[in-house]
Amino acid sequence: MHATRALAVLLFCSAASAADPITWPQWRGPTRDGVVTGPAWPDKLDGDTLKQLWRVDKLGPSYSGPIVAKDRVFVTQTVDKKTEVVTAYDRKTGKEVWKASWEGSITVPFYAAKNGSWIRSTPAFDGKTLFVAGIKDLLVAVDGETGKEVWRLDFVKEFDTPPPEFGFVCSPLVDDTGVYVQAGGAFVKADKKTGKVLWRALKDGGGMMGSAFSSPVFAKIAGTDQVVVQTRTKLAGVDRDTGKELWAKEIPSFRGMNILTPVPVGDDGVFTSTYGGNTRLLRVTSAGGKYDTSDAWALKYEGNMSTPVVVSGHAYVLGKDKRLLCVYLRTGKEAWGTDERFGDYWSLVANRDKILALDNRGLLYLLRANPKEFDPIDKRKVAESDTWAHLAVCGEEVFVRDLTGLTAWRWTGK
Repeated sequence: MHATRALAVLLFCSAASAADPITWPQWRGPTRDGVVTGPAWPDKLDGDTLKQLWRVDKLGPSYSGPIVAKDRVFVTQTVDKKTEVVTAYDRKTGKEVWKASWEGSITVPFYAAKNGSWIRSTPAFDGKTLFVAGIKDLLVAVDGETGKEVWRLDFVKEFDTPPPEFGFVCSPLVDDTGVYVQAGGAFVKADKKTGKVLWRALKDGGGMMGSAFSSPVFAKIAGTDQVVVQTRTKLAGVDRDTGKELWAKEIPSFRGMNILTPVPVGDDGVFTSTYGGNTRLLRVTSAGGKYDTSDAWALKYEGNMSTPVVVSGHAYVLGKDKRLLCVYLRTGKEAWGTDERFGDYWSLVANRDKILALDNRGLLYLLRANPKEFDPIDKRKVAESDTWAHLAVCGEEVFVRDLTGLTAWRWTGK
């Protein structure tokens, strides 16, 4: 049943027919793993190959990646440090279609101040409704056609929990019945039509150690459809209907900095990496309804904020030390690591044997997914301000949200 529902959502969010444009409906794309299909990418990023279609400038800052529907692009921003705004732009022209807003601001702790006090989470779109997470632990459902607010869920009021010190960071995950988020000091499923809380699991109390950073993902683990989520302290599998914790494994990290999204691997593996911890593949098995977890392997390498992309059994990971590492998932052996240091953050998208990597310094890298060696193909400056928002790639179109604007690009040659 769950597999059927997930497939239906995916088909609904993606192109309904061959004639429809390719979409980017959520965090890390249509399949939530940073992997896309479609025509092979060119071998260049120069001005003759990657051309700017349009740009919207003078936007307030945001870490939310652009959400791309068939005819429009949704982006968020924080204006004057007090108001959160979501705007729909025409996908072809960049002209504003509608705008919605609400009050929303916090001040993050001083040691995180360089990362700004503005909206962080990437919305999700199910083809009809846009689900937007505001920084003050607020989830707002907005009609994608008109911008009219459908409902809002204030987790601080709902659960009487303190506001999260770092804001609402988790990006919503949607199926045909609910919206899954880490908020209100727990992992929560809300009815996507009404905003009513359906269940609340993995409670941790909120505040400094609450409202974890990582985003959930659907997976079939040990033969069971479930939602996999990494809290500030552990990695867990949760039943989608009931919120029952199926299995859990403690994942140590510095100050609960479990940031990247876990990556399901095969039928029983989950790949993750943590700040102040290590890189590991967790093995999950089930016998007689009882689950067991163990480390298939662990590598002494610290992931930071960048969720890896997996191509042909190898994970490409940008770590805390700003090096790119290629890891063979079957054994945990390091295939190679770069001497070159990059930015603090990469958003990664793979297509066939190529990877696009958007560095937070505004640099776009095109790499070969080569397990034998680091194989850069090209790079280009695509933004003058920082690019912490996740890259969106829809066929021949590439969308980049930097801290001051949104740019649509198109590959025109091969």
